[in-house]
Amino acid sequence: MPWFLFLSLALWSAQVAMAAAPSERLAMPGELVRAHAELENDCGACHVRFKEGGQDERCRACHGAIDADLQAGTGFHGRDRAASTLECRHCHSDHRGRDARIVLFDVDSFDHRATDFPLAGAHHVVSCSACHEAGRAYREAPHACRDCHRKDDWHMGRLGDCGDCHTPVGWGAWRFDHDRTGFSLEGGHVEADCERCHANARYARTPKACNACHDLDDVHRGANGEACQDCHGQDQWRRPDFDHDRDTDYPLEGRHAMVPCAACHGDDVRAPREIACRACHEREDAHNGLYGEACQECHLSKSWVRTTFDHRRDTDYPLEGAHRALACGQCHRGSLHQSLPRDCFSCHQGDDRHGGQQGQRCGDCHGSRSWVVDVRFDHDLTDFPLLGMHRVVPCEACHLSPEFQGTPRACVRCHGRDDARAHGGRLGGDCAQCHNATDWRLWTFDHSRQTDYPLTGAHRDLDCHACHTQPVEEEVRLETDCVTCHEGDDVHEGGFGRDCGHCHVTSDWREVKSP
Repeated sequence: MPWFLFLSLALWSAQVAMAAAPSERLAMPGELVRAHAELENDCGACHVRFKEGGQDERCRACHGAIDADLQAGTGFHGRDRAASTLECRHCHSDHRGRDARIVLFDVDSFDHRATDFPLAGAHHVVSCSACHEAGRAYREAPHACRDCHRKDDWHMGRLGDCGDCHTPVGWGAWRFDHDRTGFSLEGGHVEADCERCHANARYARTPKACNACHDLDDVHRGANGEACQDCHGQDQWRRPDFDHDRDTDYPLEGRHAMVPCAACHGDDVRAPREIACRACHEREDAHNGLYGEACQECHLSKSWVRTTFDHRRDTDYPLEGAHRALACGQCHRGSLHQSLPRDCFSCHQGDDRHGGQQGQRCGDCHGSRSWVVDVRFDHDLTDFPLLGMHRVVPCEACHLSPEFQGTPRACVRCHGRDDARAHGGRLGGDCAQCHNATDWRLWTFDHSRQTDYPLTGAHRDLDCHACHTQPVEEEVRLETDCVTCHEGDDVHEGGFGRDCGHCHVTSDWREVKSP
């Protein structure tokens, strides 16, 4: 095309455009929103004549950040399916006046997953204004944890991004892989609070030596060095991993396995120790060295009190009854190998309450189970066998002292009070003539058979005391003539002598024999 034709066409197009601008402004449907007000006289800032879709290009040209999101697939416009595919004017229409709201956005129904910061955990319940400041675009809200949690970061920024440890579930919920630090947490260290090792939230250059943290727990006070791990494990400080059976020539058995190291080794576990029993148990040696130093011949490592010595098996004097519970020193007061007497009296002379009257053969009556309770004695082998109620009477009822010999045998010596109440001593002291040992209240007496004065007639019904009126100490003797009792009944005043029975009968005093 000749140059003059091209120039003529260009001049014509410019004239048309200048002529059309006023007409376009006349056809404008309304005022632009306040944000676009300065473009109201420049339609071409937003519209491209004769090009459909050109408006989106002009929008993205002005709003470069949104254009970048659309190209990269980030932000709300790049992630939301509708925002990334529809024309801008579909959501952001203009020409509605200065105060019109041209952003179709509902805070209550907005899905934050369509942004570069999906809400998780506790963020779901946080109000929008807590992160999105008024007057600023939503996209300008900060994303870094410390932007919102600076006051909660008591590490004061020394640990970098909060999200490396903390989770959105809650600020107190955190995750951290300590293995990445070069000091893996094992055993009791897993449950230990961070502050136990990282004082004042200082994590850099934390010492790794055991003694750096456990100096106060070191009961050895540094005497065993700082290589605590040689004996102690990480599961429990008080339970060392040191194997005494494996690492020494003195295996620990019984109670020794539970004894603290310092009990035998003192302050320095590396110092050699004497392995003889008395080296540790000298104070517990109740024998005061009399039994030698071979404690293991009798004592067990399970218990110092329990012994393996069997008196029945290892001696010819088996211990029975209460003897089994006696301490060795109660009998063996000198050397263990010194011969001891075996008779009871040698040990129990001080317990003999009989004053030697019963001899020295204590075992004839006493048993080994109990000196007081386990007593056996057959009274029938004495000259006073026990019959009836005498069998259940305690020994002390008759034997007023442990010196049993010389105890009186006469009934009245024990039953004097019973006789005083019943007979007043009028029937003598030989209670056994009437009473028996079965029961004091049971008695039998045959006057006709046991005396030379048989009772006949009315005499049979008389009370004993009717004739026996006076106390007697020796043998019971009464006069047998009638007048002794019936002198008051003798109306003859002794004129017919003293033999009343010559005329009278025993059935009735008033009855007289026929001539």
